Amino acid sequence: MKVDDIRKILVVGTGTMGQKIALQCARYGYEVVAYDPLAKSLENARVKIPALAEELVAQQKMTPRDSEAALSRIHYTCQPEDGADADLLSESAPEAVDLKAKIFGQFNQICGPKTIFTTNTSTLVPSMYAKATGRPAQFAALHFLDPFRAPLVDIMPHPGTSPETVELLVAFAKTIKQVPLVLKKEFPGYVSNAIVGRMNDAAIKIALVDKVASVEDVDRAVMIHLGMTFGPFGLMDFVGLDTVWHVNQAAANESGDPVAQQVADMFKRDYIDKGWLGRKSGRGFYTYPDPLFERPEFLGGDPG
Repeated sequence: MKVDDIRKILVVGTGTMGQKIALQCARYGYEVVAYDPLAKSLENARVKIPALAEELVAQQKMTPRDSEAALSRIHYTCQPEDGADADLLSESAPEAVDLKAKIFGQFNQICGPKTIFTTNTSTLVPSMYAKATGRPAQFAALHFLDPFRAPLVDIMPHPGTSPETVELLVAFAKTIKQVPLVLKKEFPGYVSNAIVGRMNDAAIKIALVDKVASVEDVDRAVMIHLGMTFGPFGLMDFVGLDTVWHVNQAAANESGDPVAQQVADMFKRDYIDKGWLGRKSGRGFYTYPDPLFERPEFLGGDPG
């Protein structure tokens, strides 16, 4: 398969990242099948994706006409068979190996042999469930950061990924205006996530574990020192605190470190169980819309 043969994209999982991937692909002319087994998630995507398009129009990154055309290319479905003829599958399910393996096994039975399978996992590596795809040579991680704000994609092959698949994914990434970063080997956290993850770990320790400084002051320090538009806690809200919890719980399970488990338990108790998932739920470390860190007075030390 050549990149010109890719015409239809199947996005599996319509959470925050699935929504953005679907819109980004549709923006650049691809037909998109947005699939989610949960009707509630799918209905949420029907509202959120047009809202994302409106934001891009307001930012003059897309014209109203292009927005209308892009949205017309997205088909929402709870029926997995609707993606049977897709040329490329992008999976954005929760970070659980068994769940992802089950999804890929299901779509291996549904999709034709031409379909390239990709995973948007943030913390896992593709070899963990490559066998379950039934097409390991046509499978790799294609990890998006944020298609609109940080147009980078990590392409992480596993040892069985064919060079042709890697080459195809590089070409595909460029067609949707993303910068492809090809990793030389599997590495949990990829490139930028690994770097940002260390920063987030330090921020959590300083503000939430050791209580050296407030969440707001940690964010101020990073924003002023590094010139970032938000700090680590604003970033965690943007990613989703449910994802942050999954990452920390996985780290605790792997290390057996009681402090790591303490952090995971804290996220679960103080945020997840309350429905405070960050920007997407309206509350996390900050409240949305109009979070404190986006106000002009924030960097001046205004406690809000």
